[in-house]
Amino acid sequence: MNPRRTGRILSLVVHKIFALLVAFAVGSGAAASEVPLRTVEALSPVYTVDREHRSMMGPSSAQTLRFPEADQPELLWVTGFQSRMVAADGISPMPDELMCHSNLDFNREHHAALHDIPIYHTERLFTLSQGQLEIELPDGFGLPYYSDEEFILSTQVLQLNHDGQSREVRHRITLEYVRQRDLEAAGAAMKPLFATSGWGLVSLGESPAHWGREETVEEHHGPGCLPGTAAAEDLRDDVLGRSFSGHWVVPPGRQVNRTLVTDLLALRYDTTVHYIAVHLHPFAESIELRDLTAGETVFKSDVEGYADRIGIRRLQHFEDDEGIPMYADHEYELVSVYNNTTDRDQDSMAVLLLYLLDTEFELKAPVMLGSSAPPGE
Repeated sequence: MNPRRTGRILSLVVHKIFALLVAFAVGSGAAASEVPLRTVEALSPVYTVDREHRSMMGPSSAQTLRFPEADQPELLWVTGFQSRMVAADGISPMPDELMCHSNLDFNREHHAALHDIPIYHTERLFTLSQGQLEIELPDGFGLPYYSDEEFILSTQVLQLNHDGQSREVRHRITLEYVRQRDLEAAGAAMKPLFATSGWGLVSLGESPAHWGREETVEEHHGPGCLPGTAAAEDLRDDVLGRSFSGHWVVPPGRQVNRTLVTDLLALRYDTTVHYIAVHLHPFAESIELRDLTAGETVFKSDVEGYADRIGIRRLQHFEDDEGIPMYADHEYELVSVYNNTTDRDQDSMAVLLLYLLDTEFELKAPVMLGSSAPPGE
């Protein structure tokens, strides 16, 4: 038998055994969904929106978010994240189209040390924006964090349909979680997830390029991302020293961009994805994750805009208890489609946040390592 195929079969067998053991633990007592759900709530500063603010250009801020149990380290399971636009009073609803994004980041180095795991490829835990204002992981699934870990909440506003009015707005944030001790008391367990992401890029060189790859074959790696122009100071260099941007200009007309995201996803082992969240900018038509090795679409999200104004009304996300298999030795491509129907340049991003089964997770007693604030605070 082909050694590569044998390794794949063994990997999937280990994954299935792990899933069955976790399922047995959940089934041996109460369902995890019956355990009390706890929340951390926060309000951003008040932002004045009195003019046009293009994507990533409006008023913004960053603040620290902590669990109430921070003084006594214990294991918690993050299960959801919500963001709403409200007035200065923190209650009255305001239009969703005023949201640019709500991002939640963690300190990946500190997290890895606490959990005795390799450092994650990304520090981004959640991103919410127009079209998707909440993430609720499937019942019984969660992201394990210790109560003394800190998060950085970054919020920003947007105004692409300025009507002359001035508005005072805020982001109202809710982070949902359950405590491990409550799970144990109920005889329940969670299935652990970890987060990674793939994002569209344009090459800032003169020709298409593949992030982190010098020698490629289009049949296996796709055509590479388009050469383009950065829309802001979002510049990234790969290991070969080539420059890319994840926030780029879309001229009038339709644009299809293909980015090899294998190295960005950085999968260490075969697993399953159980939730996929989407971040796009107005004028997006769709975003798709393709398995180039298998020649299949893993997930595609179509976008619905507004008929009478600029913005994203809704888009599709993915969630499923069974999950979709993803493989460490497969090549993956992100395909973004924008249709700029105006007569001026617009800007774009294309990001998928994936939440995958963590087969390396082990329950451990919390340890004290000092400050866990993400870098830059």
